[in-house]
Amino acid sequence: MAGQEPLGLRREAIGLREVLFQSITAMAPAAAVAASIPSGAAFAGGSLPLAVLVALVACLFTASCVAELARRLPSAGSVATYAAQGLHPAVGFLVGWGYVFVEALVPPLLLLQLGFTTAGTLHQEWPSYPEDLWWPWAVAGAVVIAAAGYFGVRASARFGTILGAFEILVLLVFAVWLIVRAGGDNTLSVFGTSHTAKGYEGISGVFAGSVYTVLAFAGFEAAAPLAEETKDPRRTMHRAVLGAALAIGLFYVVTTYAMTVYFGPDRFAGFGASGAASWEGVARASFGLFWVLVFLTVVNSTVANANACANVSTRTAFAFARIKVFPAVFARLHPRHLSPVAGVLVQGVVAVAVMLGLGLYYDPVTAFLLLATVIVTVVIGVYIVVNAACTGYFLRRGRESFSPVKHLLFPLLGIAAFVPALLTAAGLPVFDFVTTLSAPVSYAGPIVGVWMAAGVVVLLVLLRRRPGRIAETARVHLDESSAPDPRPNGAVQQ
Repeated sequence: MAGQEPLGLRREAIGLREVLFQSITAMAPAAAVAASIPSGAAFAGGSLPLAVLVALVACLFTASCVAELARRLPSAGSVATYAAQGLHPAVGFLVGWGYVFVEALVPPLLLLQLGFTTAGTLHQEWPSYPEDLWWPWAVAGAVVIAAAGYFGVRASARFGTILGAFEILVLLVFAVWLIVRAGGDNTLSVFGTSHTAKGYEGISGVFAGSVYTVLAFAGFEAAAPLAEETKDPRRTMHRAVLGAALAIGLFYVVTTYAMTVYFGPDRFAGFGASGAASWEGVARASFGLFWVLVFLTVVNSTVANANACANVSTRTAFAFARIKVFPAVFARLHPRHLSPVAGVLVQGVVAVAVMLGLGLYYDPVTAFLLLATVIVTVVIGVYIVVNAACTGYFLRRGRESFSPVKHLLFPLLGIAAFVPALLTAAGLPVFDFVTTLSAPVSYAGPIVGVWMAAGVVVLLVLLRRRPGRIAETARVHLDESSAPDPRPNGAVQQ
């Protein structure tokens, strides 16, 4: 076998800890706590902890579906394979087409946030530093992420584990500090409906806040594309996906509760992502230099999230290239590290090009909002399809294990939870709390539409000329090559 190019990813390279943090860092917990979840305060007010709890329960339905499919179908194709097996290979292709697109856009999204967060903070501390000099920090982040991806899944996953542990530890310590400082103001009333924002009284405010909070859970499925590189993937993937969603959901509940009772439930409708009424603002005003750690956790979270999603996009592209749906170059692996080196290179180039192109043409914050809208719209659509695929798979192929609760009720509840979030992300004013998007953020819909239309064209061409390649989206390669490889580098011939 010497001299042959390895065609398989490195088997059993990582374990539960690494894949658990792959999902955790893809959820960007620190950035979500500081920037995403507070957007729900405008509706839920001081009842935001209840809204987060509702969102957690809702997301666990979909996480359960993903975990069930990941246990049965361990594949680098992840959600594309699930949809192909549970619904139809053509649906699987379109899911993968959309998923690899948006996951490739997550690194430039986070690099933009890294850039404007760092530049803005430096300008605030030292006014001589130009606030618009954000791009060197973003480019530096891109280099770090590309290097981690180049050295393989062990290096990348362990890097993500360190970053993820840091941000969670810092915010948990801060949360405990807030709870202690709140003293007698600690109250379980924030888990009721008495503190919702004006105009959104009662359960309607909690529901509106939970819809915005649901978006903070996106990424819990990010462990799944690493299945072929994981020890005991069927068991490990199931535990990682569910464990990440549950653990980070509880982390969101604790941190949101802490800030709500410290800041004041009846004032919390004015809490946001920046200024005095924000996590960094409270840290600056009341906890001295602790704000530096809060700032570093957000920066850390952007790098960790970008790293995790780069892993997702390169593995999904690898899976599609392996079956000759994507160009073969994406299936090329590094001879030593067994990383999808061509995909890592393309991902890095795309990240820098999109980040600089949009960030300099508009401004980094506007570019961030545009990319975020594109990403969230597609990802939530993928979650809805995967819920349906869970039911389809266990009715068609796994009848012996079919459970009416796990494989029918949970998928239906998962779909019901994510439809309002999809409408909110797309800016479709079906509910009175949905804000209509303005240009250029409103371009997100047409961008998604054009990309998916291109996917339909490619699908039709392949169905006509190479129908077998579309059928291959349902293939689980790990089942075909479970024997250990005698070569030292662990490559597997397929």
